[in-house]
Amino acid sequence: MTDDDLLVRPTPAVRHILIACLGIHFSQQASGIDAVVLYSPSIFQKAGLKSKNDQLLATVAVGVVKTLFIVVGTCVVDRFGRRALLLTSMGGMFLSLTALGTSLTVIDRNPGQTLKWAIGLSVTTVMTFVATFSIGAGPVTWVYCSEIFPVRLRAQGASLGVMLNRLMSGIIGMTFLSLSKGLTIGGAFLLFAGVAAAAWVFFFTFLPETRGMPLEEMESLFGSYTANKKKNVTEEGTEVVEEH
Repeated sequence: MTDDDLLVRPTPAVRHILIACLGIHFSQQASGIDAVVLYSPSIFQKAGLKSKNDQLLATVAVGVVKTLFIVVGTCVVDRFGRRALLLTSMGGMFLSLTALGTSLTVIDRNPGQTLKWAIGLSVTTVMTFVATFSIGAGPVTWVYCSEIFPVRLRAQGASLGVMLNRLMSGIIGMTFLSLSKGLTIGGAFLLFAGVAAAAWVFFFTFLPETRGMPLEEMESLFGSYTANKKKNVTEEGTEVVEEH
């Protein structure tokens, strides 16, 4: 076992696994979760919450929602499956980011006006974004990437995923303020919505369901660069891999 097996001369299955892992980690962070968590007070201020107490309460609510829905996601991941939660999560994030970006843009273009509907929509969609992230993309990213690599490559593969995750987290955290000034804060979240939409397509296309599969057999699900690959058990007890 060498690093060449993962990066230089991987099998089609290992290459697919590596792309899946890196894609999930990239999408998790590039869709803007750290921008929301780190800059919640600034976002709520831009949304129209003028009181420091209101901004603080809304920020605390973000943390509570995040924690609550991570617990929910962890409890249901084996019931509904990794793929279903990832798709549901990223779809909800896309809708939330689109609504958030739109409402912040409306507020930004109407200075001096108190648009209660836009303020309420901004605060609500921050919460729904955090909730949908936490039920799927947050916890499932780590579960999925820790189980799909073959045992001989699991340490190296998972480490690459973590490295990309932390790199993207740092980039988003350091560039969000500049991004929001260049594109407006609403434009920044619409950009994140575009990333979430692309991530949903990636998940739908490339990520097979892994629920219930023994770790030693995960590799058999990958290699065709399609999510529609199932392993069935015949009446004689023989496992057959089918591609659709």
